[in-house]
Amino acid sequence: MKLPTVEAALEAVLAQVGSLGAEDVALAQADGRWLAAPIAAGRDQPPFDASAMDGWAVRDADVQDGASLRIVGESVAGRGMAHGVEAGETARIFTGAPVPPGADRVVIQEEVERRGDLAAFKPTGNVGRNIRRRGCDFREGEVLLKAGTRVNPWRLALAASAGVATLRCGRRPTVAILATGDELVEPGQAAGPDQIYNSGAPSLAAFVARHGGGAQVLASSGDDKDAIAAAVSGATFDVLVTIGGASVGDHDLVKPALRDLGAVLHVEGVAMRPGKPVWFATLPDGRAVLGLPGNPASALVCAELFLAPVLARLQGGALGERFETAILAGTLPANGPRDHYIRAVAAPGPDGVRRVTPFADQDSSLVSVMAAANALIRRLPFAEAVADGETVSVMGPSI
Repeated sequence: MKLPTVEAALEAVLAQVGSLGAEDVALAQADGRWLAAPIAAGRDQPPFDASAMDGWAVRDADVQDGASLRIVGESVAGRGMAHGVEAGETARIFTGAPVPPGADRVVIQEEVERRGDLAAFKPTGNVGRNIRRRGCDFREGEVLLKAGTRVNPWRLALAASAGVATLRCGRRPTVAILATGDELVEPGQAAGPDQIYNSGAPSLAAFVARHGGGAQVLASSGDDKDAIAAAVSGATFDVLVTIGGASVGDHDLVKPALRDLGAVLHVEGVAMRPGKPVWFATLPDGRAVLGLPGNPASALVCAELFLAPVLARLQGGALGERFETAILAGTLPANGPRDHYIRAVAAPGPDGVRRVTPFADQDSSLVSVMAAANALIRRLPFAEAVADGETVSVMGPSI
């Protein structure tokens, strides 16, 4: 059976996934979520002409070297002057404070000498007005963030500056994570001589949380088909993510267990490495099941390529283009018939251009390599060898 490409497999996956609807989310809890409704400004920002410097508010006609103006007040952030500035007058003003009526500019404090009730202007070459005009950031009614935008701390700041306390976001998907395998033992427990610690479930739970979902880790069911089916049947979720048991060995029982529950497979393997055994199914009620390989690198690469877009789609969003170019530091041989995602470290070179260095050992069981990597180099099927200094396609972590 010819395996689908990553693009074809993702298209088949997303064809089965729709939005879960929307819910109101407190501003402080919205990081990583997807907006289900646009955010518009309720007023101008700033809502008044504001000083961009500490200094003195003056009229243009009074700005002359050596002039002395009478000090008539003070404007500070949060407390402006009740009256304006008239001919021959000035007012002390601080950054962010409202500019008094009548004032045309703010002369910075270094260019003024205070002499009692007078402010004397020194010779200056500064001609800036040092005023942030009302609405220079955004205007009332302007759409600041569109629906389908993913919230981050900078966008939170924009929403907060518009006075918005609650965001309408895609409903948070509940993701059940089931790691299978008799060899697994939970971190903190005693491990037998033939066992390894379960690193897949906690890492995928963190991945889900960073993509706006809520993760629940199901108790490991081992290599027991009935136990797997029972664990799935007793869980409440929007998406089920299984780890391990995804291949075709005698102990790979996840797909048979899900088939017994009526699951329909839409993707059964992808032409990629690591991650060839990844699969996708839907349960009779339409809920999604993503089967990830058991090796940590395979599972996390597949999560980047398939789980991240699924979580975005469930919340009404979509991930944009995630691949960029970088300069290869090292060499890569010609690729085989599958997409190859190579763990690597990307960093700016001496010239400021980003360079990416692949790890020598790409064994998919190596957690230490995955932890040290901050990029994946994508090699297309049958790609030619790449020499040091040539360009490669790179994806950084979506989290």
